[in-house]
Amino acid sequence: MKAIALTKFGTPEALEELEVPIPALSDTQVLVEMRASSINPADILFRSGAILQNPMADKFPDKFQLPLVLGSEVAGIVKEVGGKVRHFKPGDRVMGMVHEGGTYKDYVVVEEDLLAVIPEVLSFEEAGAAPTVALTAWQGLFEHGRLQPGQRILVQGGAGGVGHAAIQLAKQHGAYVIATAREYNHEFVKGLGADEVLDYTKVDFAAQITDPVDIVFDSAMDSATFGTGLLGEIGEKNYSVIKDGGTYISVVAFGINQHPKVRDITAYFFQARPNRTDFESIVRHMKENKLKIHIHETYPFTAQGLFQAYRKSEESPKRGKIVISKNME
Repeated sequence: MKAIALTKFGTPEALEELEVPIPALSDTQVLVEMRASSINPADILFRSGAILQNPMADKFPDKFQLPLVLGSEVAGIVKEVGGKVRHFKPGDRVMGMVHEGGTYKDYVVVEEDLLAVIPEVLSFEEAGAAPTVALTAWQGLFEHGRLQPGQRILVQGGAGGVGHAAIQLAKQHGAYVIATAREYNHEFVKGLGADEVLDYTKVDFAAQITDPVDIVFDSAMDSATFGTGLLGEIGEKNYSVIKDGGTYISVVAFGINQHPKVRDITAYFFQARPNRTDFESIVRHMKENKLKIHIHETYPFTAQGLFQAYRKSEESPKRGKIVISKNME
């Protein structure tokens, strides 16, 4: 089968088409014919080699062996199931995530609990863009943030993949939503349901928020934060706008859990925990038009297509997700 893999860290030109065997299934796995996938910030960090500078990188050396197939999410058609699989059958349309092995290839092996069936009303491209960002927003808001109707929430990075999903889910849940985004994206972010939008490149968002928020959901990558896991300037300002006893959720500052407690604020760093139950809830919200994953651009599943997609992913400003589709081959 065809796979498109990274053969060296650095530039997108290092993505090459390779021929690799179709992997064998275990009893709990599902073989999915990939129809669509997408690019997430972690993929960009791997592709560039920036991930190697992260203090956590040396703990997972196996993840950096080349050639490396990138991609963590998949939408496609079930081709085969393992002997103990009970929730899926050949022919099912599904979306989900993988822990390892990548998804930029013709066939992807996925654990049963990391998949959900998708309805015909959702395209493979929509479904392929959704798993990581929607799951991160879902678990951040409801599992870690315990968001309640009527609460005030600040979403940092409102036009990005996680941010634009979080705005929609928070608004659907009855929250008052403040978001940060570049001026170019203000109308887009307001269209998602944000009550207020602040251009973090032009104003001090902390000075603009006069009434404290219950929750900060921070999905904006600060280069200083990535390198150290510490909060950086944005993180410290986030603390300043949270009310006493509020909640700070970050998907970027992995050191926040060790930050000294401030004004009884509960702080979490987390990474999404894929599971079928949450994916099914997300699919239901998408089917009912309560959540729409915005596709910034779509590229074909070819080496040149991925090269162009990763180049686009480095540009600003962007909205939502960049998708890789086999329907464009």
